Amino acid sequence: MEKSVTKPATPAFPLVRDVSRLSADFDLLVIGGGIYGAWTAYDAALRGLKVALIEKNDWASGTSSASSKLIHGGLRYLEHYEFALVRHALRERRLLTRLAPHLVRPLDFILPVWKGPRASPLMLSAGLTLYDALAFGSGPVKPHKRFNPRSLLKLYPYVDPDNLVSGFRYGDCQEDDARMTMTVVAAAQSAGAVCANKLQAEKLLRNDDGICGAQLRDMESGERFEVRARCIVNSAGPWARSLLGPEAPRVKLVKGTHLLLPAIQGCTEAFLLTAKDGRVFFVIPWYGRTIVGTTESEVQSPDEAVPTDEETTYLIDGVRRGLPGLGWTESDVIARYSGVRTLQAEDASSLSAVSREFDIVEPEPRLVLPIGGKYTTSRCDAAQIVDRVQRSLRIKKTRSLTGLKRLPGAPREDFELWLPLAVKRLTAAGLDGVAASHVAHRQGARIEEVLAVIATDPTLAQRVHADAPFVRAEVKLAFRDEMALSTDDALRRRMPLALLASDLSAARADAETLRP
Repeated sequence: MEKSVTKPATPAFPLVRDVSRLSADFDLLVIGGGIYGAWTAYDAALRGLKVALIEKNDWASGTSSASSKLIHGGLRYLEHYEFALVRHALRERRLLTRLAPHLVRPLDFILPVWKGPRASPLMLSAGLTLYDALAFGSGPVKPHKRFNPRSLLKLYPYVDPDNLVSGFRYGDCQEDDARMTMTVVAAAQSAGAVCANKLQAEKLLRNDDGICGAQLRDMESGERFEVRARCIVNSAGPWARSLLGPEAPRVKLVKGTHLLLPAIQGCTEAFLLTAKDGRVFFVIPWYGRTIVGTTESEVQSPDEAVPTDEETTYLIDGVRRGLPGLGWTESDVIARYSGVRTLQAEDASSLSAVSREFDIVEPEPRLVLPIGGKYTTSRCDAAQIVDRVQRSLRIKKTRSLTGLKRLPGAPREDFELWLPLAVKRLTAAGLDGVAASHVAHRQGARIEEVLAVIATDPTLAQRVHADAPFVRAEVKLAFRDEMALSTDDALRRRMPLALLASDLSAARADAETLRP
């Protein structure tokens, strides 16, 4: 029997952690509060299923806050002829800029080309022309442009001039991965899903008919209880296998490490560079710092998601090769982070050649397990997951609706017209200009809440930390409205302050005073 879409049970914000609501029976339990779990819960709830979404730590506390912070087609995948994947990702890139213009914004990339064994300027020009074509020429980024060495060095004098033969500019998009995930969780709540972090699924429950729920542990109270569900999606990424035991499908676990370094003064573009072993990596401006990454290495457990000195040296050496004028050394590293993602268990000449194509398996009836995929394509991949859930539940397939409605915080007006007015209002309330711009991009239409709390206490317009563009009002809202249950939740994921500043002692103490 087809289920009809219900009206929102609650608004998107405040996010409400009400564990007692899990005593009901659900059509679907989604385990794992990363970007795939969030989109899956949102999609299923919009289709009328009764949904619960749980996360053992915090929203996006695993792989989904350890990405390169990009919404991109994956230019390098063209090298492995994954045209369908790239076209698919570029279509999603365009859609996500419409669904969340405050969170996803265009970013120019610079690709210097040196004489050597890799692709020639002619081949790269052809590849970028194809990249533009696969994006259907409809934005949100500009078509690529070619530079001669002299022009490139005039704009970016820190690029290595030796053997430089050409350069290109192309476009992709950038985001704050943890904030995007939390926003999709809020969208799931607005569609009727029951969402709760700090809940660990300890074991799956089965009856004569198969999967029927899970035993949970509340990490806040220590209480254990059962939740009943007709179907389970295990979207816990590299942690998913721990619930499945020896019958878990075989996957590759791939670790990636990123570094945070100072901003490149006067530069708003990212760079795509090549390390000495031929792997490409990014140098990306982000919140007044620079992200450098990623590495790739196969690991056996997600517990190995710890940056190493060898990875740091590898990435710094790569920057020194391509951008020697920056003069960066290991001592310039402000922070570093690692994440682990799952890829399909296939043989390939290198990890870079392993397919990022998405797959769904069903190890047993009504237990659905997604494998692989990319942050950029998580929305449409989640639609496929819910298609499989409907098939498992033997209900009529209905179409996904997540691409039709803007995410919470997206202004109703044209974003480019809304933004300068929002920044003006925030600066009038006491924010400095840089912080006002970042707050407008992060909060979108929820700047009304920021302004409201500042009206009650003007000191909330002050920065949390001098080196990062976040204000105290955002910390207050993180605890009040965004289900942040600890200072780490607030200062690492509701805002990535922990990645941008080295000394957080004063910020942590201040955050504690803003907790309810």
